[in-house]
Amino acid sequence: MNRDLSHFSLAELFQTECETQCRVLSDSLLTLEQGSHDPAILEALMRAAHSLKGAARIINLEPAVQIAHALEEIFVSAQQGTTSLESHQIDHLLKGVDLLTRLSATDDAASLHADVLAFLDGPHPTPTHNSLTTGEEPTQSPPTEKSVDESRSLRVTAESLDLLLGSASESLVAWRRIRNFAKQLWRLHGHQRKTATHLESTIACAANGENPAISLRHLQSMIETGDRLVLADLDEFERFERNASLLSQRLYGEALSCRMLPFGTMAPLLRRAARDLARRLGRDISFEIRGDAVDVDRDLLEKIESPLLHLLRNAIDHGIESPADRIAANKPGTGHIIIEASHRAGFLIIRVSDDGRGVDHEKLRSLVVSRGFTDALTAAQLGHAELLEFLFLPGFSLRSEVTEISGRGVGLDVVQAAVREARGTVRMSSASDTGTAFDLQLPISLSVMKALVFEIADEPYAIPLARVERVLSVQASDIESLEGVQYVTVGSSRVGIVDGAAVLGRPLQHAAREHVNLILLASSGDLFGVVVSRFLGEGEIVVQALDKRLGRVRDIAAAALTENGSPLLLIDVEDFLLSVRRMAAAGPLHGITASSSELDKATRQILVVDDSLTVRELERKLLTSLGYAVEIAVDGMDGWNAARTGRFAAVITDVDMPRMDGIELTRLIKNDARLRETPVIIVSYKDREEDRLRGLDAGADYYLTKGSFQDASFARAVAEVLGQDPPS
Repeated sequence: MNRDLSHFSLAELFQTECETQCRVLSDSLLTLEQGSHDPAILEALMRAAHSLKGAARIINLEPAVQIAHALEEIFVSAQQGTTSLESHQIDHLLKGVDLLTRLSATDDAASLHADVLAFLDGPHPTPTHNSLTTGEEPTQSPPTEKSVDESRSLRVTAESLDLLLGSASESLVAWRRIRNFAKQLWRLHGHQRKTATHLESTIACAANGENPAISLRHLQSMIETGDRLVLADLDEFERFERNASLLSQRLYGEALSCRMLPFGTMAPLLRRAARDLARRLGRDISFEIRGDAVDVDRDLLEKIESPLLHLLRNAIDHGIESPADRIAANKPGTGHIIIEASHRAGFLIIRVSDDGRGVDHEKLRSLVVSRGFTDALTAAQLGHAELLEFLFLPGFSLRSEVTEISGRGVGLDVVQAAVREARGTVRMSSASDTGTAFDLQLPISLSVMKALVFEIADEPYAIPLARVERVLSVQASDIESLEGVQYVTVGSSRVGIVDGAAVLGRPLQHAAREHVNLILLASSGDLFGVVVSRFLGEGEIVVQALDKRLGRVRDIAAAALTENGSPLLLIDVEDFLLSVRRMAAAGPLHGITASSSELDKATRQILVVDDSLTVRELERKLLTSLGYAVEIAVDGMDGWNAARTGRFAAVITDVDMPRMDGIELTRLIKNDARLRETPVIIVSYKDREEDRLRGLDAGADYYLTKGSFQDASFARAVAEVLGQDPPS
């Protein structure tokens, strides 16, 4: 028995069975459509339909009984060779499978009465030999369904349950050994008390002038006996510790394996989605799933379902050409899409690739310029990998027209967000006319992670071990400076270094150091050396999600527990590297030493919040020229996260920005007990008096308009809110 079903209602049991059998029906029909003539497929179809008919009859779900009976009759007829199942008829049969899924999940079967009648009155199989022809009728997309049950229950194999119970039994035996060990310790304690008592009598004997020789020999014997008892107990304890360690690791591994599902669990949903969309768009595709036996954490499987469907739709709609276009391009008329899963270097790697048209890099370069993301000179210098990063921006699309499937700029940004939420990364590669590939790198499990643990400013942090390029400790004398940036030479490369405390907004350490501990992290082909206080080691950490009420915490992905139960914070590597790049854009990176002028500048650091790259750069350059340290944020939400995790002498913000406007940002800052004294300057195109009053009412200390923006007025405003003399 796979799991305890005693508390399930009959309707819930039917829904569970329907999920399993409908997956068999859908997957087998798709295999049949691809040209398979294996009699076992029709046998599996007939059995699944028959099982569903019996289950539906038990709960008196008559519409489901009728549909399952109709399916069973068709499959039996096909088995006997009296009918054939053509492609457009398989469309109809798949609609019946969808209807069964919907009936099992609803309490109001009457609402589907019209759909049930439409199915029962639908096209009948052709009375010829089993053969498949290409139909033209497009099918509806399958109903929205999860490849994994929505509930928190898990299906555990009998073998896994037996292993788990076996390890639990061993754990119980080990606990009994602890009781015996405790008795041995009490026996040792009693012997020590006797030894102590005898020692006191020996001392008293010597004090009275009596010869203590006999008493000393007896005391020596008691001490030797105590040593033997201690050694025996230590030996017993070491054996117990080794066995307990192995048992706990095995028990945890077996419990974790119960959470794992084969990647192939998603195969029916992906195959069905690929088939329906290809027919809808007139594409001829061959779809292949590899690595379907690769184990994936159940929760992770849920999180990657949506991104994979997005990438699959992207491959069919954007990548695979029509058969005529492919033939004209000297390609086979059938396009090929592969989704492959594998384990590599402690990560789950999923690749989604197609042999379609690929990305026209020059067209993309032109669109990047025409849509104002960068200027022509900068765009001309961008490599292919850098260009492809623009496709992950919200609202960016290569399509000039909006269709039902795409063109709205929604897709790859959603994929990236979902993958990052799963603590993974996604990378894209593409060549014109040869195809596109997306590589998703994800943790094998969301609950446990191998990590490097270290300290920054006396606080423990961890970083996924697979993201660490290298760790090293260098002499402080080996650190050099070039154009205000500190670096160390690793091999033949110069690696810029940044103080982790500066990135995380922790107190900077300015005392002299003989050795500097560095973690090397890679970003877009570049290496950064992050300075940490000390290394605490590496090991497996139990990951705990942050409280949702905290919102997004900059540079932090989650909390975690070490092997000894101590809490720490897990670094969000991508966000951390983004903070490093943002610091680099704002000025020289914080190294491990700072002059008095640099320390003074740090106490006068200013946060600039504006969604316009041009305005941000203008304000940054002006402030930098006045001697301020500047950090930038690209919108209100980014600014709020920066403000509450950093220390700033002032905040300069625009009003109209995505996710959170400047008025709301100002209000949040002024309502925060720690931040309310931070001056806020609003710089906006809105120059109406009511707009200015609205900003000041929110708590802004100064309101400037971009229309009358001048260097001098801007500098005077900053100096005024900071209580400094205006620049001459």
